[in-house]
Amino acid sequence: MTMASSNGGKNGNKNGSRAHRPTFTDQEALLFHSQGRPGKLEVVATKPMATQRDLSLAYSPGVAVPVLAIADDEARAFDYTTKGNFVAVITNGTAILGLGNRGALAAKPVMEGKSVLFKRFADVDSIDLEVSTEDPDEFINCVKLLGKSWGGINLEDIKAPECFIIEQRLRELLDIPVFHDDQHGTAIIAAAGLINALELTGREVATTKLVCNGAGAAGIACLELLRAIGFRPENLVLCDTKGVIYEGRTEGMNQWKSAFAVKTEARTLAEALAGADVFFGLSVKGAMTSDMVKSMADKPIIFAMANPDPEITVEEVAEVRTDAIMATGRSDYPNQINNVLGFPYIFRGALDVRARAINMEMKIAAAHALAALAREDVPDEVAAAYGARPKYGPDYIIPVPFDPRLISDIPPAVAKAAMESNVARRPIDDMETYRQQLRSRRDPIAGVLTGVYERLRRRPRRVVFAEGEEEQVIRAAASFVHQRLGTALLVGREGPIRETAKELGVELGGGIEIINAALSRRNAAYAAYLYERLQRHGFLQRDCQRLVNQDRNHFASCMVALGDADAMVTGVTRNFSVALEDVRRCIDPKPGHRVMGISLVLVRGRTVLVADSAVTEMPSAQDLAEIAKEAASVARSLGYEPRLALLAFSTFGHPSGERSERVQEAVRILDGERVNFEYDGDMAADVALNMELREAYPFCRLSGPANVLIMPAFHSASISTKMLMELGGATVIGPMLVGLDRSVQIVSLSANDTQLVNMAAIAAYNVSG
Repeated sequence: MTMASSNGGKNGNKNGSRAHRPTFTDQEALLFHSQGRPGKLEVVATKPMATQRDLSLAYSPGVAVPVLAIADDEARAFDYTTKGNFVAVITNGTAILGLGNRGALAAKPVMEGKSVLFKRFADVDSIDLEVSTEDPDEFINCVKLLGKSWGGINLEDIKAPECFIIEQRLRELLDIPVFHDDQHGTAIIAAAGLINALELTGREVATTKLVCNGAGAAGIACLELLRAIGFRPENLVLCDTKGVIYEGRTEGMNQWKSAFAVKTEARTLAEALAGADVFFGLSVKGAMTSDMVKSMADKPIIFAMANPDPEITVEEVAEVRTDAIMATGRSDYPNQINNVLGFPYIFRGALDVRARAINMEMKIAAAHALAALAREDVPDEVAAAYGARPKYGPDYIIPVPFDPRLISDIPPAVAKAAMESNVARRPIDDMETYRQQLRSRRDPIAGVLTGVYERLRRRPRRVVFAEGEEEQVIRAAASFVHQRLGTALLVGREGPIRETAKELGVELGGGIEIINAALSRRNAAYAAYLYERLQRHGFLQRDCQRLVNQDRNHFASCMVALGDADAMVTGVTRNFSVALEDVRRCIDPKPGHRVMGISLVLVRGRTVLVADSAVTEMPSAQDLAEIAKEAASVARSLGYEPRLALLAFSTFGHPSGERSERVQEAVRILDGERVNFEYDGDMAADVALNMELREAYPFCRLSGPANVLIMPAFHSASISTKMLMELGGATVIGPMLVGLDRSVQIVSLSANDTQLVNMAAIAAYNVSG
């Protein structure tokens, strides 16, 4: 037998069965959890633990200082411990996924998985706790006594109605967020999808009739949230296994169901659905029939969220209705209601303002932020992850889990709502800076480029995108403008560009200009400029005219050279060396500078620049010295104080070799020029980066680990950066082209829209100074 893996998240339903679309065997699942270190979590120290002094600071006697500080003021625990970024995932195992009550310990793999998702998607640290009791009072007392340890609590896989009692009491007893994701996570994601479905079908919240089948934790929470966003109570009909919950019903009732009893003649789900606008299913497979779908209003909205198999399938609905919008809990259908879209980011926002609770205002804000994100153009990372590019419409009403924008869109909305509803203990003053910090949690490049982006927003630039008819270039240009980085100039034919943009759903509004090289009023001036440069290099005037008319790299380079644009980006249709040759026909090196490539490597919290990674294959000693000076200048322009290591296979002369001698000569050249930055060599890479290894060489001039690595040859730079990417999990920006008299960046052939925007920003910023 096999366990289904098609559901990438989960909703509040606990009554599913094994699915019929297996993608792995039971043995493979067990091997995944047992191989290497068993389980899915480990604890990693965030402070150095290499010396006796480190240990003294981390434990006794140094730890006594924060102990006393916290004893004096418990709020200091946020400053000196993990509390502010720490969530406990807690269960008693009474409603494990679709497997029912299997006991607390059996829930541990699920809770570990939840903790992994917290870290993966929102950089929230988490621990799983399995409480071995089914008594709500015992559970509440256990968690209450431990509650001060964490910044928030995520309750999970606890059956109804006990889950309502437990959450309510803990919210009253603790001053940190307590959030039962099976209830509220499903409600928030479903509400976000519904907001967009209502817009697409032209409905108003106040007049929409919704029927919810399933009166468990998720069903009750969904109706609570829908009331809060404007649904009228009389338009929300709740059903359970005994039918409609109507005023006066006594059988199978409790206080939570009674709160949603309505005056109605309908007694069955089928009767309730006649003429209804929306169906929410949080029940079991097959609960909805084709006849029920037929009876609904025009353009019905059907959210069949039972897992792993929905109340009715997409195929069954399509057989009887062509006008329906549908969502399920499955990843193999469009519009997956996946809780991972919510809980990591909701807690991220709550933790960052040290919220006392996650209240209704914060849930509503999260739902609206998710809905708004689905209406935006989708970046390349999402298209690559899912094999297609989702576009806002009936089959895409909610974002997908790997959308990188979730981290910067949802937490700020939640944090803002917390501040406005007075549950935030530490308000955020600068929301835009906060967004940038959030991006850097998931994307280290975002943190490095924050200063670049901020300067451009103060002083926007005109950037020409040479390959303007390519899809990713059009999206990048639109994003560049949308982020207020400047004006985007697309080189290409207006008709094809506009047609492609229309197909992509990209609006080419203000801030984007389309320039047809052959029709440009500057065409003749560019041809004359190019002919003057190339006439003694075998080019006739007509050759230069043809290059300007037909070659977009030459046309765009001329735009930059003659001041019609501030910077240029190219490379998605030509290799780096070919594109560089085109550019250099039009633009000279900057006087006193060297044209070269420099890569920015981000790995394990460290940033290192590597040069030359693109231009000079086998540099001489003089070349290496010039590369070092250029690299130091780039480091300073990016905000780093340069410490250069000139690398070799040897360290300070041992073992000797021809390449090492060139590196040593380069160091002597720099000595003679009295440059104003730290440098030394020859040295191996490990000595350059590891201060413990450096202790064997007390004469080394570097005051700390090197942050600029000068490679002895082009090939070593290229090989090492690519190996770091593939084997070491490094993120590499570049190679960035520096040393030209005008700012140009060349991306890789496989560059996506995000990478194009980053390189366009670097070009506009002009790292060469």
